[in-house]
Amino acid sequence: MSTSSEYFEKFTWRIEDFSKKNCMKLKSKDFKIRGYTWKILVHPLRRDVDHFTLYLMVADSLPPYGWDRNTFFKLVLVNQLDRNKNIVKETQQKFNGGYRSWGAFFLNFNKFIDHKQGYLVRDTCIIEAHICVSNFAPKIYDVNSFNQNSTPTDQSSDERETISPRTSGSTSSPDEGEIQGTDLTLRQFIDLDGLKPEEKHFVPFLEEVCTWRPSLIQSQMKKSRLFRQWAFISLGKVLYFLKTKKVKDMSEDDIKNLKSLWEELAKSSEFDLSWLEPYVKSALGVKPYLERANKLKKLQDKVVSLDIKMKMLRDELAASQAEFEVARKGLSEIRNGFQEMNVNATIGYAMF
Repeated sequence: MSTSSEYFEKFTWRIEDFSKKNCMKLKSKDFKIRGYTWKILVHPLRRDVDHFTLYLMVADSLPPYGWDRNTFFKLVLVNQLDRNKNIVKETQQKFNGGYRSWGAFFLNFNKFIDHKQGYLVRDTCIIEAHICVSNFAPKIYDVNSFNQNSTPTDQSSDERETISPRTSGSTSSPDEGEIQGTDLTLRQFIDLDGLKPEEKHFVPFLEEVCTWRPSLIQSQMKKSRLFRQWAFISLGKVLYFLKTKKVKDMSEDDIKNLKSLWEELAKSSEFDLSWLEPYVKSALGVKPYLERANKLKKLQDKVVSLDIKMKMLRDELAASQAEFEVARKGLSEIRNGFQEMNVNATIGYAMF
């Protein structure tokens, strides 16, 4: 093992003025470890989500296929009042084109925002990522000194502790809501090898939601394998639709298809889908939006066209006014001292 692979490197993300942040898109700046670019995501923080979840994400510009990255890492939510109460989630995962991020449930969101708990103090929270891209080793190297604009924190004994990541072969039982979601992963829970080629596209979305919604797996524990297979494939169809279909491409058939999928899934799967329902309803209501958007665009185009026409007319009027003033001034100058005569009369001459 080379010397460079013997260290975990640490990045610290200090989020100040947390309550003022856009929590729908709360991401750290990109940071580099071992030449690879990463970022941390706080996701999701919406009114319909009652927990605080962190993700580690590959931030490099990479093709969708043909690469992978075996990584040991841990994510830490620092308790600023008592470092012994830091919440730590650790794992070994292989990142690739289909799995660019891995996340974990940390704690109830109401508990997180309670400053007495120590995780959000003076509207500031501290998150750490400890990463080793190749081989596990017990040492930590702080990359904040190499990342400008980072805010390092004091290293306590907790921060310097030896990391012992849980691998797939570990016999210890993971906590509920850990990166794996539950003791039983989705890959162990349903037959992914038996999926049809088009159904395999659903897997990344299913595994992602199961990391921060472990109840999805728990709700199917007593169901038959055949039922579980149907339930997750049906959920995967809805997730895939929502993640890949663009609003502008929604057709009548798409809306009917989604409506049918959703009604069957909500009625028979026994999943708690209250978190997903607002997004499905939004998708099903997209037709009136598109109709209104089309009318809006037509009116906007008309307003722009008329505005251009009026500008041209104003310019033409201004030019005509300038020409008029020149002509009026010339007329006034010629009229000054001019004596009119009857041009129809003969000129004549005198006889004397």
